[in-house]
Amino acid sequence: MTEKTAKLADPESAKGRLLTAAARLFRTKGYERTTVRDIAQEVGILSGSIFHHFRNKDDILRAVMSECVERLLVQMEHALKGISNPQDRLRAMIRCELNAILGQQGNALTVLVFEWRALSDESQKALLEKRHAYERLWQNELKNAQNDLRADVDPLVLRRFLHGALYWTTHWYQEGGDFNLDDLTEQAMRLITD
Repeated sequence: MTEKTAKLADPESAKGRLLTAAARLFRTKGYERTTVRDIAQEVGILSGSIFHHFRNKDDILRAVMSECVERLLVQMEHALKGISNPQDRLRAMIRCELNAILGQQGNALTVLVFEWRALSDESQKALLEKRHAYERLWQNELKNAQNDLRADVDPLVLRRFLHGALYWTTHWYQEGGDFNLDDLTEQAMRLITD
């Protein structure tokens, strides 16, 4: 177990279940409309028990987002191990991000994207370095694959378009439908490579 994974909450622990419930509620109801009582009720505890793990609702939102980014970084690092070809590395990253978006981390990732402004300034500052680390990983890999990418698209712009396209799959992708995650990965690769 790496130092990063040691810090992550076990999804089956009390804290992990609170984060999962909070992510689901923040996604479905929105951060502003979700109360600490709603989160407690979702996991079957008294609302005061939440304060054993978190100081306030902002702290919960920050933890949901922080865990999400840290978990995704660990998964990306694992997916990239042993892969040297730049296109294969991008393929692995796209597949990993799709798996997270459409899998168990989907709620937390959606909250990270759409509820960022709900964080306090202090919490935003604390999380920015983690978000930047994740985006730096993407930027480095896009630069390394520059010769294989569409020549007329800046890697930063390409990442932003790709980011939006991948996250939008939550609105239309259906498991068991016409495409599986490997098919979507290949379609995304066709969009960004020559």
